[in-house]
Amino acid sequence: MYAEYWFLNIQRDGWEMADESGRHADAYEAVFSALAHPARRRVLLTIYFNGGSMAAGEIAAVFSHAWQTTTRHLQILEAAGLLSSARDGRMRIYHLERKRLDLVRDWLAHFSITPDPTKETP
Repeated sequence: MYAEYWFLNIQRDGWEMADESGRHADAYEAVFSALAHPARRRVLLTIYFNGGSMAAGEIAAVFSHAWQTTTRHLQILEAAGLLSSARDGRMRIYHLERKRLDLVRDWLAHFSITPDPTKETP
């Protein structure tokens, strides 16, 4: 089902994933790179289990690392589109971006389907 819509482009310096419209996998690269670090995955889980949004100070209070480290993790998650932030007075509130998380779910769904070896891929 999903495999029909995706193909790999072999590039000189690696591969990229593109759909039929030619969109590139930059979003996938950013998301999976951000998720590669266990502390960032923990940040996402912390925000999720606190209703989907938290103040930066509340997030930092959960972790034992320095404020600068927490800030850097939040910046990476925001740059990947997994979090968004808004100022509320002196506080910065971070919100989960569920639509971007859907990219991960949809990509992993490819592996829940048993491939049909008799069917050719594009």
